[in-house]
Amino acid sequence: MPPVSFELISPRSSRVSAARRLAKRNVRGKDRLFLAEGPQAVREAAGHRAADGTPSLVELFTTVEAAERHAAIVRRARRAGVRVHLAAEEVIADISTTVTPQGLVGVCRFLDTPFETILTSRPRLVAVLAHVRDPGNAGTVLRCADAAGADAVVLTDASVDLYNPKAVRASVGSLFHLPVAVNVPVERAVSGLRDAGVRILAADGAGAHDLDDELDKGTMGGPTAWVFGNEAWGLPEETRALADAVVRVPIHGKAESLNLATAAAVCLYASARAQRAEGGCRHGSSPRGTAP
Repeated sequence: MPPVSFELISPRSSRVSAARRLAKRNVRGKDRLFLAEGPQAVREAAGHRAADGTPSLVELFTTVEAAERHAAIVRRARRAGVRVHLAAEEVIADISTTVTPQGLVGVCRFLDTPFETILTSRPRLVAVLAHVRDPGNAGTVLRCADAAGADAVVLTDASVDLYNPKAVRASVGSLFHLPVAVNVPVERAVSGLRDAGVRILAADGAGAHDLDDELDKGTMGGPTAWVFGNEAWGLPEETRALADAVVRVPIHGKAESLNLATAAAVCLYASARAQRAEGGCRHGSSPRGTAP
């Protein structure tokens, strides 16, 4: 519970104005700051540090009620040296980009990782968002990649802003869990990953290769990058041509297709399972977050 001597920050405070402006992409790019909203995202932000040890969470705005309900998150933020501002619900609503704010809004430093750093780490499973324009889809695919144990996510220069508030919310904290490179030309993403020994698979409903067949043939166990496109029109022909294979998720029922995030989850988990099977590049290793 916050000390009773704490005062609510003024709605006219320059800190409130600065946080509110982060809803705009040009301001986020200039300040290299973005908003993380809700207890899950703020919890992950409060525990995250950059490679040089710098806390990713810069400041936290919270209502008194939220500070009491999520006291552990507030304590964690304070221990990290984060400025915590108590604010009226109206102020939180003014800063927030959601219809029903949850009382916690964090201001965070950009998290993206240089693409060359990802390549140096010799990744074994990567999601490449080549032409993903919907921020909700981008955040959800990032969450799927995190859950499947991917080593990195790459957003090309034709994809949505990683720090769009909808993308951040849809990632449900996964944005803070794995390296993400942004603004990488798709040709550079493909060539760099291929040079690092990664097989490039393009996910497309009209692909010549069936995912089930690839699994049965045992071709999925090596380092793999999945390239995902726009949900409405898929991948352009020139992007499909860059891949080692264009793979479709089989539709066994009467559904016309799968949405992007669902298809991405199926593809990433197929690779994750194949890589951990006998002969796969992760065979014998423990999933992230579990003891060996």
